[in-house]
Amino acid sequence: MSENAVAKIHETVVPTKAETALAEQTIKVLMPYIKSTKHPMFELLTKGRQGKQITIPDSALRLLVDILTQMAKGNAVTLIPVHAELTTQEAADMLNVSRPYLVELLEQGKIPYRKVGTRRRIFVNDLLHYKEKIDKARLKTLKELAEQAQELDMGY
Repeated sequence: MSENAVAKIHETVVPTKAETALAEQTIKVLMPYIKSTKHPMFELLTKGRQGKQITIPDSALRLLVDILTQMAKGNAVTLIPVHAELTTQEAADMLNVSRPYLVELLEQGKIPYRKVGTRRRIFVNDLLHYKEKIDKARLKTLKELAEQAQELDMGY
């Protein structure tokens, strides 16, 4: 893979309306292959060139469908390897919090990190684990609040 392609791994893609519609159509074509085919083979065609057949791993097809599903919903998509390290700003952006708040979480030991010189680096896997943990806690709290509202007949 070229250096330029590697640099684009962290690029966030925000689909246009045309891309959203195309993603919806593509999902419909690909879905039958997910369950029925081992190692699906595709033919890539470009105008004025001969087609080329490729075989892709099943997991890559599932990932492609997941990406297209998010694009079809109009969601921005970023592909980041789980072993990748993030800066504090990138990690804060993923959690939708401020960088100073994220640094506080790191210093409190809530998210593992390592230092490279004076800079902190967070593994994506550790960040996603923390996010999953707080999301579960948040949902539990919401459920408890909804139950209280029902008990108090608050109309929810």
